[in-house]
Amino acid sequence: MSLQYVGLKDINGPLVALEGVTGVAYDEIARIRLSDGTERIGRVVELAGDKAVLQVFEGTNGISLTNTRTVFSGKPLEIPLASEMLGRVFNGAGKPVDGLGAVFPEKMGDVNGQSLNPVARQYPRNYIHTGISSIDALMTLIRGQKLPIFSGSGLSHNKLAVQIAKQAKITGEDNADFAIVFAAMGVQNDVADYFRRSFEETGAIERVCMFLNLSSDPIIERLLTPLCALTAAEYLAFEKNMHILVIMTDMTSYAEALREFSSSKGEIPGRKGYPGYLYSNLAALYERAGVVEGSTGSVTQIPILTMPNDDITHPIPDLTAYITEGQIVFDRDLDQKGVYPGLSVLLSLSRLMKDGIGEGYTRDDHAAVSNQLFAAYAKVQDARSLASVIGEEELSESDRAYMRFGTLFEEHFLNQGFDESRSIDETLDLGWDLLCALPKNELDRIDEKLLEEKYDPERAARFFGDTDIKADIANEM
Repeated sequence: MSLQYVGLKDINGPLVALEGVTGVAYDEIARIRLSDGTERIGRVVELAGDKAVLQVFEGTNGISLTNTRTVFSGKPLEIPLASEMLGRVFNGAGKPVDGLGAVFPEKMGDVNGQSLNPVARQYPRNYIHTGISSIDALMTLIRGQKLPIFSGSGLSHNKLAVQIAKQAKITGEDNADFAIVFAAMGVQNDVADYFRRSFEETGAIERVCMFLNLSSDPIIERLLTPLCALTAAEYLAFEKNMHILVIMTDMTSYAEALREFSSSKGEIPGRKGYPGYLYSNLAALYERAGVVEGSTGSVTQIPILTMPNDDITHPIPDLTAYITEGQIVFDRDLDQKGVYPGLSVLLSLSRLMKDGIGEGYTRDDHAAVSNQLFAAYAKVQDARSLASVIGEEELSESDRAYMRFGTLFEEHFLNQGFDESRSIDETLDLGWDLLCALPKNELDRIDEKLLEEKYDPERAARFFGDTDIKADIANEM
């Protein structure tokens, strides 16, 4: 027989406090019955002696101090897990909102996850093909990696998230074992509708499990959304041996909900008002990605966050960069030029890329093309800076070549249609087309044997429809 506690000691925002509590554990779930017979769910977030503080998911409006009855379940929050979660839409607490009824669980899963033995982790190797040239060639996503996207307010990160979700696939294996878990936190109704409509219209919804938390939903549910999404991803990956890509947007909304919750508990704030445990809290989410011995599946994460005032040193992107294995950064100037996706090549990197590309993974010339494109685009920025001071007419022939290369690179390589999915061969061939628009002696990151095989000025002229390119390069050489 379960013990029932009558009345509450205190109510503060989304929190309620009880006294005289025994045998209760941290993170335990409780059912709170109101005087009108309705029930709400609470989670233990603080224990001090015989006092327990509960976080009420549905809010505390209408809760009475005197005749509220609380029963503790003895278990943490669990959600039903099954293969049929794919193609379904849930709210932030894991309850179906697509009108298709409840999930018939194959098991119940603790949303807090289970700690993975670091020794059991395997080094990520194989790559995930996104169909987006700038990502596949220059900041390759590796299976089991956590690779965040840093964006800004008003940029096209939601559009990019949808494109990745509908185009992403694994190579060399059966893509029936690949699926997406998509978690949206604190989004407006129109954005949530955009996500659902985009997946439904393209048919991608069949391999997507969606968790949608709206901006009008309680902040407590926002804190649960990534936990529920990652629990579903771990189940599909490590028990059903699938390769799962988890896309979480927007982690800034999650961190702000955590700050609001911390403030309601009266905790001492850290940088910019965020709790001191923001780092460990984010790490607990991000570290639930990886490849584990004993399972052929994997969990790969793409957390998306908007940087307040485009400040990459803000605590949220700053801590995220410490925890994850690289970052993809949006460039507002490119976005304003109409380049989509407007990604900043020089600020973006994938730290696991070097071991997941090349012969046997992508193509044997991938590393060389990537390194040379990076080096050339870096010189483009130097040439543009110099041109802004002395004028483009005063630039050397070499600097003018880089100015031309930069324009072609942004228009043809970075810029890509929303419905355009390029294969890795198309992407690398496009990279060679661009590199052939530079003098041969400027390609110092590629060995001579590969240059002899691939370099041809006519290639650039044919592709870009500019017969003057060949003549210009001949003069510069």
